[in-house]
Amino acid sequence: MSHSYTEENYIKAIYKLSANGSQEVNTNSIAEVLETKAASVTDMLRKLSSKNIVNYVKYKGVSLTSDGERIALKIIRKHRLWETFLVEKLKFNWDEVHDVAEELEHISSSLLTRRLDEFLGFPKFDPHGDPIPSEDGEMKLKKQQLLSDMELGDEGKVVGVNDSQPLFLQFLDKLGIGLGSHIKITDKIRYDNSLEIELNGKKELLLSAEVSKNIFLSA
Repeated sequence: MSHSYTEENYIKAIYKLSANGSQEVNTNSIAEVLETKAASVTDMLRKLSSKNIVNYVKYKGVSLTSDGERIALKIIRKHRLWETFLVEKLKFNWDEVHDVAEELEHISSSLLTRRLDEFLGFPKFDPHGDPIPSEDGEMKLKKQQLLSDMELGDEGKVVGVNDSQPLFLQFLDKLGIGLGSHIKITDKIRYDNSLEIELNGKKELLLSAEVSKNIFLSA
């Protein structure tokens, strides 16, 4: 069964807000993410509930059914494969691909998705380090830790970002930080929780607490 763009955007938003399907989501947070009115959210949730895609109880919150979760993972799979294609084959920067992939993720052909996966060599992770679900919804998770949670002297490779907004990715590019960069914590500033780091064994940088909360290193 095919679903409208709007339905798919709701399903994906609920999946992400529910911490990958593990908790209930309230309607206000969906309205905020999708930049729409709470009344519109309620209408759509009733519609999705009637199709057995969500479990919805008014004033209680919403969660995805197993069907809903399967659909969410399919959309995320397509989105992340398209992002990989745009970066690897069309030479987009990692900060440019999100909006284009948002449009391409709605193409419903499962044959196209399969061929795209094969063409890319069955990648496990997208250009931001996020896992790409397999055809049956399996995701290979990396052992990773937020830079902000690490201690003085800890080190590791950058394996992903917590924030894939273009402004943040452009900032990392400016600093010379990308996937695979090696970071070692040389000092933790107690005043504001900023970190002094050594990048790739040579460059010294000062990262704010906000930046370090959005970088994943291999644990």
